[in-house]
Amino acid sequence: MDTAIQTLQGVRVLDLTRHVAGPFCTKLLGDYGADVVKIEQPGRGDPARWLGPFAGDVPHPERSGLFLHLNTNKRSITLNLKCDTGRAIFLRLARSADILVENFRAGAMTSFGLGYERLKEINPGLVMTSISNFGQTGPYRDWNASELVLYAMGHEMWGTGAPDAEPATMANKLNLHLAGQAAAVATLCVYYGAQLSGVGQQVDLSIMETLAAAPDRRGVALVAYQYCGDRLQRKPAVQGLDPPPFLNSCADGLFEISVGISRWDEFVQAVDEDWIKDPGFRPPLRDRASSDRFNSYWIPWCMARTKRELCDRFQAGGLPCAPLNTVADLVDDKQLMERNFFVPIDHPVAGRLSYPGAPLKMNENSYVIRRSAPLLGQHNAEVLGQLGYGPEDLAALSAAAVI
Repeated sequence: MDTAIQTLQGVRVLDLTRHVAGPFCTKLLGDYGADVVKIEQPGRGDPARWLGPFAGDVPHPERSGLFLHLNTNKRSITLNLKCDTGRAIFLRLARSADILVENFRAGAMTSFGLGYERLKEINPGLVMTSISNFGQTGPYRDWNASELVLYAMGHEMWGTGAPDAEPATMANKLNLHLAGQAAAVATLCVYYGAQLSGVGQQVDLSIMETLAAAPDRRGVALVAYQYCGDRLQRKPAVQGLDPPPFLNSCADGLFEISVGISRWDEFVQAVDEDWIKDPGFRPPLRDRASSDRFNSYWIPWCMARTKRELCDRFQAGGLPCAPLNTVADLVDDKQLMERNFFVPIDHPVAGRLSYPGAPLKMNENSYVIRRSAPLLGQHNAEVLGQLGYGPEDLAALSAAAVI
């Protein structure tokens, strides 16, 4: 437990988010010091609690790896926003909040009587970030969507995947994490503006638009089409004739290496075998027979060595080379270990697990895991007690399904 002052220490955040994009936004705020109060549905909580993988492969709402990762440094209370008492309690919490983040369907907060126009009446400096599939306005506002649908509509999905099959999406939930990160950046920009002016505002973040603006292919593809009429095409993953291939097998997996004509001499020196000095192997090769003959030496040579041995050898020779890490490799990666990227956290149900740490480093104490992901409703007494609710009040609220 680090008691040093963090970057966002003192910032109060109400978290009405679920699943991935919203929780990742508020996780970033919390991990950099904000006090995040996660408000969950009584009885069930964030649906992500029910998504695997689960710690120890034991399905349980307090053991979801996804939930545990996305909800560090948060306090959890349960509150029913569909009843008058629940809404009244929420308004009391909102009076002293700096930031509110929600990712209900567009317009849901207004239907609860808790839209931005209502909230700014009681807290003019409040920053409210609303994350939705397509934004709070527009013809798609009320459309249902999944991550796959959003990627297809907002990103360059046509350029992802094998050319002889249907277009494919990116790694699972990657696009939602991207939206959550964008929401965190936008929220902080508006928050610091509100600190100067004393006036808050609502951030309307569309996941589709976040993907449409992303630098990963979509932005480049839009510019290329606008100016040249070019469309991104999926190309077959075919290795060229010139040695060595970019992707290679070795004793314990795969590794990548980039050589080309300009670095051939460094490559020969790094391999340091008689067969590599054959002038017939120097790029550019003009026929498949020469490439196959090179591979007849190269493949056994690689298979006799691990990817770590190979990468150390070629990196020492100044050649771009990297292992294709499995998850197990990444957990034990010496670079991440040296920089203390993984953080061990104790959880009362899931136990002690290692979590991904700071996505960026600012100073020694900017990013601190102060607490594990909360149990459902763990902080009801703590948070609502600050509003004057005692044990008897909490029992009555629980009996009435308010909390």
